[in-house]
Amino acid sequence: MARLMMNPYLIQTKGQYYRFISSGFIHKDHSHLLWNMFSFYFFGNAVERDFDSLFGEWGMYYFIVLYLTAIVISDIPTYFKERNNSHYNALGASGGVGSVIFVFIILQPLQSICLFIAFCMPGFVFGAGYMAYTYYQGRKSNDNINHDAHLFGAFYGLLFCVIVYPSSLVIFYEQVSYWLGTLF
Repeated sequence: MARLMMNPYLIQTKGQYYRFISSGFIHKDHSHLLWNMFSFYFFGNAVERDFDSLFGEWGMYYFIVLYLTAIVISDIPTYFKERNNSHYNALGASGGVGSVIFVFIILQPLQSICLFIAFCMPGFVFGAGYMAYTYYQGRKSNDNINHDAHLFGAFYGLLFCVIVYPSSLVIFYEQVSYWLGTLF
């Protein structure tokens, strides 16, 4: 496991760039793996269907590119932040999973996302709360979780979606505006 973890210091000093991708395929324990794969399964299926609808037979490839590049790109800020810290290690697919969740949110902003099965809200509300919480926790950085990978994975998912399907931003805005208009 130690040979595969994200260790920015070893990437910088030993050129072990493979860690950018390998760290996304290992997890701390079964619960960490289960949580990531549970989220990936539900949101990934929805995003893959959306991509199939938008891009036809290329949808699957867009999805694979999204996920794999998100694992790498979500760790780049951590690399720059921790590259002189020989003791820093991170692992897990959270950056990739976060990107998939945020593609789901931009494509289906009004679809409910439920926490603990009972507390449901529109996806864009969940997304805003998630970003605020992740940013706050990342600044505290006292829980051994790479919140920056979560945050940048989410940003990357949004950016990826806007680049490959520019209309998604307009559609997102129209849906959220309509929803907000029904409240007031």
